[in-house]
Amino acid sequence: MSRFLPALVAGLLLLGQSALAQVPTYQARPADILGAADACAQARIGEVNRVAYASLNHRQKMARYDVSFYKLDIGLENNSRSVGGSVRIKARSLVATFDSLAFELYPTLVIDSVVIDGRKSPGWRRAGGDVTAALQQPVGAQALFNALIYYHGTAPSGNSAAIGNALNTAVAPTYGVSTTWSLSEPYNAYEWWPCKQVLTDKADSSEVWVTTSAINKVGSNGLLRAVTPQPNGKVRYEWKSKYAIDYYLISVAVGPYVEYINYANPVGGPRIPIVNYVYNQTALSNYRAEIDRTPGFIENYSRLVGLYPFAAEKYGHSMAPIGGGMEHQTMTTQDGFTFTLTAHELFHQWFGDNVTCGAWEDIWLNEGFASYGEYLSLGQFASDTDARRWMDQAHASAMTAPGGSLFVSDTSNVNRIFSSRLSYKKGASVVHMLRYLLHDDEKFFRALRTYQATYAGRTARTRDLQRIFETEAGVPLQYFFDQWFRGEGYPTFAVRWNQVGQSIFLQSTETASMPAVTPFFATDLDLLLQFTDGTSRTVRLRQNQPITDLGLSESRTLSAITIDPDQWVLNGAGSVTRDNGLVLASKNAAAVASVSVYPNPCVGQLRIADLGATRAQAEVRDATGRVVLRQAVAGSAPVLHTQHLRPGIYHLHLTTPDGSVSQARFVRAAE
Repeated sequence: MSRFLPALVAGLLLLGQSALAQVPTYQARPADILGAADACAQARIGEVNRVAYASLNHRQKMARYDVSFYKLDIGLENNSRSVGGSVRIKARSLVATFDSLAFELYPTLVIDSVVIDGRKSPGWRRAGGDVTAALQQPVGAQALFNALIYYHGTAPSGNSAAIGNALNTAVAPTYGVSTTWSLSEPYNAYEWWPCKQVLTDKADSSEVWVTTSAINKVGSNGLLRAVTPQPNGKVRYEWKSKYAIDYYLISVAVGPYVEYINYANPVGGPRIPIVNYVYNQTALSNYRAEIDRTPGFIENYSRLVGLYPFAAEKYGHSMAPIGGGMEHQTMTTQDGFTFTLTAHELFHQWFGDNVTCGAWEDIWLNEGFASYGEYLSLGQFASDTDARRWMDQAHASAMTAPGGSLFVSDTSNVNRIFSSRLSYKKGASVVHMLRYLLHDDEKFFRALRTYQATYAGRTARTRDLQRIFETEAGVPLQYFFDQWFRGEGYPTFAVRWNQVGQSIFLQSTETASMPAVTPFFATDLDLLLQFTDGTSRTVRLRQNQPITDLGLSESRTLSAITIDPDQWVLNGAGSVTRDNGLVLASKNAAAVASVSVYPNPCVGQLRIADLGATRAQAEVRDATGRVVLRQAVAGSAPVLHTQHLRPGIYHLHLTTPDGSVSQARFVRAAE
């Protein structure tokens, strides 16, 4: 198959196009190109960055059991942060004697009782958000147990949590509708329900039951199994999901919503309902065209990276004035609908929900890939130009500062975890470079499908993704992840070129933006060669050292060169210069011969024997490849003036007008 097809057609040629939904015509707007990842990031970032996760000692206690099931049975209204009811935790003991249950709950929420296997806890200890409840009767190793925690209170407000309010209520601007919604990422589910906030311990299944006034609807995870009337004009929404889920993806959204359902029909999968809870009929009228893009997005992503992972249940949206979007499993919360925001949050269902980063250090596995979903959707349903503009903007954003690593070293800093520049835009750029590295779209999308299938319902780290890409590449990729995941910065390339007869000489010099951290980026680099007759040719240069040479046989006259014309590599604004003195040794340009030089070592002069030509261009490079001397030489025994060179080893290249190249190594001795 053809390699590196434009994103507009890549998915179609790979997997066929017969079942793609009819997506409304799209003309990209600047806000769509620029704002989706920023909005997604902003929804997670509050003004206060208080560390909200459990103490190390408490996390060690929580490691003594494995959660298999959560059931929330709570009461909520659309205009209050008051919450109360019960949470059931079904789990398995991982120690010989399990005598206390450690969980997390915000300190101002009142615990009414804790019941474990039908026996009331004799007491519990609270230290901030850390709670430890004693068991009346210990549980043995590998034994299942059920804990019921009854609680009530008002969820905190005023951005006291790490990312604002984990349970919030507000009136939506424009529409005047009051809603209550959750946003627990990364550490703040405990602000509204008792839980174990450990990424690597997904529950195998979950239920969310919410009792509210009959005027409201409640959006949550999975399938809506029942809406049961309750006393005093209330109803209970009973959502159930059979899929594994992480704590921060369990969600609620409560409001007097209008329901709108459309459907996706991915190849090889069932018809998938897309359940949309929107503020009111006016909001539905305003957003319906954008909502109707969702089926096509699901079908395209399913073709590229595997069937929508929760196809047996649903996808959907609940509206809330969240300031962006949050990819709650099977039912994203969004404040509105734009092309790229909807595409971004949907791709999270694969990257973030089905396969979740195993540590916040690896958040780019969620956000970088979700951002790349914007690029894929623009290419598929908008245009190549829109996709290119998106990638240009992503690169520009990633390079607004010289440094910054994808690896999050300080996971107490939520602003850093959800850095738009790094986790989102640089993350997407690195995904794009992995695609370029494989140089084959079939391999690239197969790697993504393998990643999804291998870690479905689980968590993964960057090293897991690396192993999958190494299998497809057939070579170790530690250097790539050292540079782009652990490393900082980006390269910039300066290209010099010359043409002598039918030989083109190219030399690329790389500099790094953060040389103290990552001094060099080994990478391939495309160069677009344009000729005076209007034709062009793309060559791929392997930059394995700071200065890299390439020689080409070419009869056409070269007029211009463009570095990385298709924007595959995250790189700074480089330069292209014609250098009439540039001559290189190249197996492709001419046969390389050895030439004798003397005296060797030399001091002030180096004589060249047996030149075999009336004149030549001499170029001297030091041990690092830096050009330190250029001189035209002529005659039967020409002289090279070396008095200004420092003592050391040097490489001499001689190029004659017909493109023949000779070389020698010499030593410039100390005087």
